[in-house]
Amino acid sequence: MGWYSAITLMLQALFQHQVATLSTETYLKLFKLSQSELLSLVAPLQLIVDQLEVNSELSAGYLPFVLVIISHDTSTEQLFAQVKFQEKSGYIHMYPSEPADFTPISSITIPAAKAYLLTDIDRGEDTRNVAPASALETIEKLGRSPLTIHEGISILLQHPEFLEKNHCFSLLGSRSYDLRVPALWISQGRPKLGWCWNGNPHTWLGSASCRRRIAAS
Repeated sequence: MGWYSAITLMLQALFQHQVATLSTETYLKLFKLSQSELLSLVAPLQLIVDQLEVNSELSAGYLPFVLVIISHDTSTEQLFAQVKFQEKSGYIHMYPSEPADFTPISSITIPAAKAYLLTDIDRGEDTRNVAPASALETIEKLGRSPLTIHEGISILLQHPEFLEKNHCFSLLGSRSYDLRVPALWISQGRPKLGWCWNGNPHTWLGSASCRRRIAAS
């Protein structure tokens, strides 16, 4: 079997795995979709998967793509409660802010679609111990894009192992009215959505990014 065929099979298997996850009763209820509606929504994206240029050496902290479902009727709190670490559910502590205060930054464009592919995802190991403000400059110089809160959670719904203790990540694509930057990490043995200051580096915290956001034509 050639390299191309092996990669294609891997990508298709990953796509089917993610669709199967989203097809469970829990997620269908959260996104207010029937199974047939979900399959109809993501089917055009399957054709795109074969055309992706991906890193053939899969490693911790890297994913070729993740399916992102948009549902404006589903809260961040509802979604993050489904994220698990060693069977413990995620929790949110962003006081004095809350998830709704954080919106996509002006330099990124979220597809106007109910489903899209987030591609070539990097947890940000190279930006560990780098202040978010500096990490954003590095990410954008590389032609990449920082992730939003919703995208970070979407990754963990599909691949909870992406978040590891001491290998956590900021979500620079979502910002509020001040210098707070949302981030995902492990706290008290549970996944936590919180925030850190824009100018503060942390040895255990990188800044996640993607190459592209692709919706079906």
